[in-house]
Amino acid sequence: MPELPEVEVTRRALAPVVEGGVVRDLVVRERRLRWPVPKALERRIVQRKVLCLQRRGKYLLWRFEHGTLISHLGMSGSWRIYRRTAPSPGRHDHVDLTVEQPQGVFVLRLTDPRRFGALLWQRGGERALRRSSLLARLGIEPFDPRFDAAFLYRHTRARRGPVKQVLLAGDLVVGVGNIYASECLFEAGIDPRVPAARLSRRRCERLAQAIRAVLAQAITAGGSSLRDFVDAEGRSGYFTLAARVYERNGLACLRCGAATVRRIVQSGRATYFCPHCQRR
Repeated sequence: MPELPEVEVTRRALAPVVEGGVVRDLVVRERRLRWPVPKALERRIVQRKVLCLQRRGKYLLWRFEHGTLISHLGMSGSWRIYRRTAPSPGRHDHVDLTVEQPQGVFVLRLTDPRRFGALLWQRGGERALRRSSLLARLGIEPFDPRFDAAFLYRHTRARRGPVKQVLLAGDLVVGVGNIYASECLFEAGIDPRVPAARLSRRRCERLAQAIRAVLAQAITAGGSSLRDFVDAEGRSGYFTLAARVYERNGLACLRCGAATVRRIVQSGRATYFCPHCQRR
């Protein structure tokens, strides 16, 4: 599933051809995504200018003067950019959005084999967007200056579940998906099974730093391509090639060399860690 790094990579690729452009056409071939694409979407955004393209968690926010187009990539979605015209659509090419810029016309195509993505409209301004059911319960952004050791310590005192599951929940901090949670906890030297409420201030400092560092590295690497994800230019992400523990079960730990990486299952998700480097 595309997580924060993959969505941010997509946003950075789309922004130059979207921001300041005017939507000239919207073709919806398949409305049956995770939630139905609104039938009135075409008349809401065609001939309107995209003010900016933002990201909140795993959502892309196409900001217009009168509302926001909210896009989610689901399990297997991706946006692709084509200059002037796009090739004939395939079975899983559900939406084409045409944007006109001074430098030319671009077709942005949403492809989603599993159809777990979304394309929805939120009318109104910033307040209405923050209160929307999709965004209201999201945690803090990991690159927000307010996300630090003090924030993490304060908001984990009542969290008795395993720290990895707390990170995955997304209501404390967004963007730490399954791959990145294992990597962040390894970098911070924290066992993924430790109850979040037991984290000391020092461990919270290491974890906050690790979260920012790992996610920044993943964005630079173009994200992670385990199955379907490609960026807006069709390129795969390469973060998993640099992973320190993810999918390295049975191999020697790259840090200590004294132990082998273990794989366990937590709430149905695979977790990888070094029992020597990551202490309880």
